[in-house]
Amino acid sequence: MSAPLPALPATFRPTRTRVVLLTVGLAMFVVITAIAMLLENLSPGERTSFVFVALLFFGVLALLSRPRIVADESGVTVVNITRTRRLAWAEVVRVNLRAGDPWVFLDLSDGTSLPALGIQPGIAREHAIRDARSLRALAEVHGSGVDEGTRDG
Repeated sequence: MSAPLPALPATFRPTRTRVVLLTVGLAMFVVITAIAMLLENLSPGERTSFVFVALLFFGVLALLSRPRIVADESGVTVVNITRTRRLAWAEVVRVNLRAGDPWVFLDLSDGTSLPALGIQPGIAREHAIRDARSLRALAEVHGSGVDEGTRDG
């Protein structure tokens, strides 16, 4: 079953996971900062350290919400937590999302596999399967991909 081709450029990201991470990060920042301001016996330095720790927590959760895959006419950009990699369509041999995989894996023409955290079935399994099929269809049309991936959907 082939997925319809999305319009390019297309961005795939785990939206629900991103919303949860950023909401929790913001809530933690507000609560920790409010506690720092409400505690009367804290020095200005201690208040500052509370706010700094709150910012650090928010920063980590924002970093975890960063993954995405951007497909355009010339290739795909995989943005994971700390690294970004640009691939030409010809480099993407296969798009895999098998049962039990935490995210999509791209099999590359150099024989390696690249995890692409921008599509992950965590809290939105059907959405991830649909996105993986769309990315696979794009790889088949624009590159040298073959259809052997998503076996659980």
